[in-house]
Amino acid sequence: MISFEGRVLLMSGAAGGIGLATARVFAHAGASLALGDLDERRLEEACATLDLPADRLLLATHDVTDPESSRKLVKQAQEKFGGVDVVVPNAGLYPTDPFADMSAASWSRTLAVNLDGVFHLCQAALPALRPDASMVLVASMAAHYGSPTHAHYAAAKGGVLSLARSLAKELAPVRVNAISPGLIDTPMVRPLMQARGPELLNATPLRRLGTPEEVANCIAFLASPLASYVTGATLHANGGLYIA
Repeated sequence: MISFEGRVLLMSGAAGGIGLATARVFAHAGASLALGDLDERRLEEACATLDLPADRLLLATHDVTDPESSRKLVKQAQEKFGGVDVVVPNAGLYPTDPFADMSAASWSRTLAVNLDGVFHLCQAALPALRPDASMVLVASMAAHYGSPTHAHYAAAKGGVLSLARSLAKELAPVRVNAISPGLIDTPMVRPLMQARGPELLNATPLRRLGTPEEVANCIAFLASPLASYVTGATLHANGGLYIA
């Protein structure tokens, strides 16, 4: 039902679980992909499974904390594809730090990746956006629910939600929405599940983890014409663990 034929996805953090699943969904729907990740070798290995022709795929080393790196990625996308239609800032960092022991460096690094990186990519993408463009910002259930020993992460994701709402008002007709995944079966979440898995699953009405593909499908919906009158919204994908 969703087609991205002739459209271009620009995404950071593309080698991760949700990132790769999102790339796969958009590729299957016909999009061309401009994908960045800090670990380009891992990105290349992950994207080998996409089976895309070279003229529909751009891979680049991308440090989301460096605004020049985002500008470079956007420039490469423009040169190869002529512009950008969907922006998904997906890079994330999820360190565990009890608040009493949290260092200023850990706080700053976590916000730099999870919030500043969203700002850098979205701002850099503006000159490249084509008509009917959209952005889907990746937040987290932690932004709504809180997250013990991850206060810096939750604070950054809360900022992402506010940024999405502000950009929806300021950048219209560009549509800007957010998605807040809950417990998704990715390497980032596995340490949390080892520590609190039974408790968290028991509190989840659907009684299971989500999959990266389920989050990717939600991102595709928000970016597609099916959501053409949706902007400034947050879509919760958490199996009911947090109900707004």
